[in-house]
Amino acid sequence: MSSFSDYLENALLNHVFRNTALTSPTNVYLALYTANPTDAGGGTEVTGGGYTRQAITFGAASGGAISNTAAVEFTASGASFGTVTGVGIFDASSGGNLLAWDAITSAAVGDGDTLSFAIGDIDLSLD
Repeated sequence: MSSFSDYLENALLNHVFRNTALTSPTNVYLALYTANPTDAGGGTEVTGGGYTRQAITFGAASGGAISNTAAVEFTASGASFGTVTGVGIFDASSGGNLLAWDAITSAAVGDGDTLSFAIGDIDLSLD
C-alpha cells in the first residue's frame, strides 16, 4: 500500500507519543475503488454486483512490512463492478475508517469476473 490514511497516521502518532488508547480492529477488510481515495478518504467504492468488502488476514510484521497470508477474491455477480483502479483497507465491513489505500493496475470487472489478490500481494510497510 502506498499510503496510510490521515486517520491511521494520527491515531498511531497519538498512541505512541501521547499514550492515547488505540484499540486494534478485530478484522480488517479490503475494499475496491473505481475512483481512488486520498489520505483524507473519499473516492468511489464499488457498489452493486454482489460486492462486499473482503476480510484480510496478515502475517506477523518483519523488517517494517506486513503482507496478506490468504488470497482475497471479489466476484461480480448480477452486474459489473466497472473498472477498478484502487484498493483500500478498512476497520469495518461497511462504513468504518479507511486505514490505507493504493492505486492498482486498472482492471475491468464484468458480471461473473473475479478479481483476485494472491498471498503476499497486499503489502504494507513503514519506510
